[in-house]
Amino acid sequence: MILIYTTCRDTAEAVKIGQLIIEQKMAIEVNLWPIQSLRAGDGGTAVSEREAILIVKTNEQKVQDVENLILKNHTYAIPFIGVINLYRVNREYKEWMQKVMQMS
Repeated sequence: MILIYTTCRDTAEAVKIGQLIIEQKMAIEVNLWPIQSLRAGDGGTAVSEREAILIVKTNEQKVQDVENLILKNHTYAIPFIGVINLYRVNREYKEWMQKVMQMS
């Protein structure tokens, strides 16, 4: 199982991208929530802004498709897209996920 982590401009954008991912059967589930972020600004200052986190639960075969979809639908010129390979997932969830994603 793979988690794909990205931040979006706001919750509306995260919902839009999440819906596209689910509708195109690229993932079993997405989680999202609003956050407060700090990033490096010009001159080394810290910039504080509201964003939304989007975490995509998928498998290795869908990673590139999800990344392409995010890049195509994201408002940031260069969004962060990180892939986390999970070492362990409970057996029941993993079996359910494999069954549902094979149906796509």
